[in-house]
Amino acid sequence: MEQNEARQESLTREELRKAQKNKAKQEREIAATSEEKPKRLKWRTRLIPIWLRIVIILGVMVVAAVAGAMFGYGVLGDGNPVDVLDKSTWQHIIDLVNKE
Repeated sequence: MEQNEARQESLTREELRKAQKNKAKQEREIAATSEEKPKRLKWRTRLIPIWLRIVIILGVMVVAAVAGAMFGYGVLGDGNPVDVLDKSTWQHIIDLVNKE
């Protein structure tokens, strides 16, 4: 028993992998020979559907953009954060950018 443990510790990685593969192969053969019914594959139902995930991510992105604009206009620009939601504010910004 001690010699076997000492031998196993001195095995290389490749030898260990081969031994594990052989062991797994033997276990599969034993399982195949037994008269058990094959297990059916279970379909995993998603907690949140993919289309809903996309909608949630887009919503979070919109909220983040609005919150960032409010922070930038209100805190960094010393303005009223609610003014970011006014159309006149954005028209003024567009006029400044497109100034000729």
